Amino acid sequence: MSEPMNAQSFEVPAVVDRIRQRALLVGGLGVLAMVAGAVTNPAEFFHAYLGAFIFWTSLALGCLGLLMVHHLSGGAWGLVIRRILEAGARTLPLMLVLFVPLTLGLPHVYEWAQPEVVAKDPILQHKQPFLNTPFWILRTVIYFALWSGMTYLLTKWSSEQDARPGAPYDTRFGKVSGPGLVVFGLTLSLASVDWMMSVDPHWFSTIYGFVMVGGAGLSALCLVAMTLSLLSREAPLAGVVTDSHFHDIGKLTFAFVMLYAYFTFSQFLIIWSANLPEEIPWYLRRLSNGWQYVMLALVLLHFALPFALLLSANIKQHAGMLARIAALVFVMRIVDVFFQVAPQFHEQFTLHWQHVATVVGLGGLWFAAFAHLLRGRPVLPVNDPYFQKALAEHGSH
Repeated sequence: MSEPMNAQSFEVPAVVDRIRQRALLVGGLGVLAMVAGAVTNPAEFFHAYLGAFIFWTSLALGCLGLLMVHHLSGGAWGLVIRRILEAGARTLPLMLVLFVPLTLGLPHVYEWAQPEVVAKDPILQHKQPFLNTPFWILRTVIYFALWSGMTYLLTKWSSEQDARPGAPYDTRFGKVSGPGLVVFGLTLSLASVDWMMSVDPHWFSTIYGFVMVGGAGLSALCLVAMTLSLLSREAPLAGVVTDSHFHDIGKLTFAFVMLYAYFTFSQFLIIWSANLPEEIPWYLRRLSNGWQYVMLALVLLHFALPFALLLSANIKQHAGMLARIAALVFVMRIVDVFFQVAPQFHEQFTLHWQHVATVVGLGGLWFAAFAHLLRGRPVLPVNDPYFQKALAEHGSH
């Protein structure tokens, strides 16, 4: 670009503030519905709340993971979406607050939190040193402390970079992101065991952590594609974000669609071929009583259709089409978390209104926080040493 840029010239478009206001309204109505559900049917409320909490937390974590990948790879794809990823990751303190209601209903959700059940089950007694309420809550607090700490450092240094035009490349991003990704993978894998796998404490899968990590990354990429498509319609991003940027994001989304399908199919293939009585019931429950149609929908709409559409380079470069595909996958990510959790509580396929209320309520709060955090900083890191070069390579004028 011929003229120098400054952070003030890249304020977030006004549409973000409109999103914040509407999301807050939707979230408020959702919370009222959640309160009504918690009073009238506490067990169903906590069943639904667990899935909603896991999805929105994994979305924030996916943003953090992609942010660290960007800082390690240094790719131009990450520069135009860094602020989106930072805002998404900075919602983690909100999710820690929203974790508190879940702690009040653990016996409704987990067998290992019911002393009368543990007393009759030797397997649960064997797992009790790990699966017990105080240690479970402590582990979750530690996870959030580590995730929030990494987010704080990366976003703090990024904000400092905005105030220092012409500053040299800051190596601190990479020094945190390298070991940070290792910590991220380990803690998210452990969290997936604590929050989701332990819903059925007799079942286990050695690849389950990878499934959750892949799903978190895919959810974050869908958020990125939808948000960037919306922001690129108005100044200051109109004319700065090009088809090449969307092509890069489309390729990453395509890769994560395949990666997630690979993880989930590998888990299914290993467990099904082994045919062990302690493993196979998890799938038998989900292959009957109406749940098999949810699985079929996931195969078709979470993988097959997005995979086929994203094969096209033209579609990946088209902001509107990519955003629509991302929206479809985003919704199916919610369905997938529901499919992971709900069959443990309902042998027959059931979609209770509280499942919708919790997803909408927590989602409204999450998007309100996301939009608020996004509008607090310049929409592009214009003082990054590689920013000008990255835009030039992608054909910005």
